[in-house]
Amino acid sequence: VQLQASGGGLVQAGGSLRLSCAASGFTFTTYSMGWFRQAPGNQREFVADISWDGDRTYYSDSVKGRFTISRDDAKNTVYLQMNSLTLEDTAIYYCAAAPATIILSQVMFSTNYHYWGQGTLVTVSS
Repeated sequence: VQLQASGGGLVQAGGSLRLSCAASGFTFTTYSMGWFRQAPGNQREFVADISWDGDRTYYSDSVKGRFTISRDDAKNTVYLQMNSLTLEDTAIYYCAAAPATIILSQVMFSTNYHYWGQGTLVTVSS
């Protein structure tokens, strides 16, 4: 099983980045996919989730309206489009996979995700 996150980098405040996470080694279409992030000195926090069929998305309040999660099942890839970035968005971003049976009230808890990527660093500068 592998989740390969990419797309991180240095961006100015107000700018945009798109993260990608390529999955392999498991049946992508039977998993809900999520993004989490961890800033220096902070705990890992939930960012966004998309259901196995793409019909449902869910966002943390801190990114709602600025970030968009999507998936391309043909490419076994999940994306996170990040717009209007702020200094507070600086973190390592991790993609993760949870079984399709996960319910909405549980998607923000990292313990429900079985597979994790290695993370990609996003740095927002002023």
